[in-house]
Amino acid sequence: MNTLMQRLGLRVPVVLAPMAGGPGTPQLAAAISQAGGLGSLGAAYLSPTQIAEAGAVVRAHTERPFGVNLFAPQPLPPVTQAQREAALAELAPLHAELGLPPPALPERTQEDFSAQLGAVLALRPAAFSFAFGRLGGVELEALRGQGILAFGTATGVEEVLALAADGVDAVIVQGGAAGGHRGGWLREELADTLTLVRAAREVTALPIIAAGGLMTAVEVRAALDAGAELVQCGTAFLRAAEAGTPPPYRAALAKAHPGTTTLTRSFSGRLARGLVNRVTAEVQRPLPYPFQNALTRALRAEAAQTGRAEFLSLWAGEGAHRGQEGTAADLLRALWPG
Repeated sequence: MNTLMQRLGLRVPVVLAPMAGGPGTPQLAAAISQAGGLGSLGAAYLSPTQIAEAGAVVRAHTERPFGVNLFAPQPLPPVTQAQREAALAELAPLHAELGLPPPALPERTQEDFSAQLGAVLALRPAAFSFAFGRLGGVELEALRGQGILAFGTATGVEEVLALAADGVDAVIVQGGAAGGHRGGWLREELADTLTLVRAAREVTALPIIAAGGLMTAVEVRAALDAGAELVQCGTAFLRAAEAGTPPPYRAALAKAHPGTTTLTRSFSGRLARGLVNRVTAEVQRPLPYPFQNALTRALRAEAAQTGRAEFLSLWAGEGAHRGQEGTAADLLRALWPG
């Protein structure tokens, strides 16, 4: 058992990837924690009240430690009228096909990070992870003051060094095979996960959490042998009984085969990996994040309700075709037989 496992009180060196927006339910986080890993709440799209409520659900199911994840604060990018009109025009026929009103950009496009972080501090999870950027010294000190470990996300060595200089407690290094949004911020890097772990190990003594394409016990062990203290897995749990993955999403995962994922900005405006579908193929002029993410929200919600996987953001890593069904505890045991 390594130091990070000891500090977190873990029996299994596996962290649940946050998977905000549906799949990452409080029940899934609690199940992973109860089984000895570190469950995570993907709270980026939750209000402060919802963060408190989700944390209460986790604690109602387990007394074990868990983590919470948010997106690091960042300034809103400029958007021209021409960009706005182009994005709306692309989505209009998809809305019409689903019987939705024409697409419209809501006034509020993202939650207030400061208020969200305040809810996290009040909740006092064992760990707090963040992606898309860095935190300031005030935020990191506030987390330390509550005894919450801070994990930053990096996709390259330069970001690892920046996070280490900031004073995080561990770095999540995200390889190019990972599903969902790319967590870096300096440049779009798609390094092999094990290669990135080894490179990060050479430049920092901080604990490293390996993420990206880890779907089997052999791959988990390889990441630990490469220098990681823990691994973070998301795609491996998308079909867990406790996950909030909608039925059409689950069906698409069950039919996945090698080569069916792609990197796209179509749903959120930020680069992310998911299964290929009509939106990834047809939407070519998205607004930057968070505007596109807000703009496609109604489309995704209606698609989930009506079983239209071709309009869903089917986030998944390159190993999606190797995913299995089962309880979270069973899937965790498959990753770490003990």
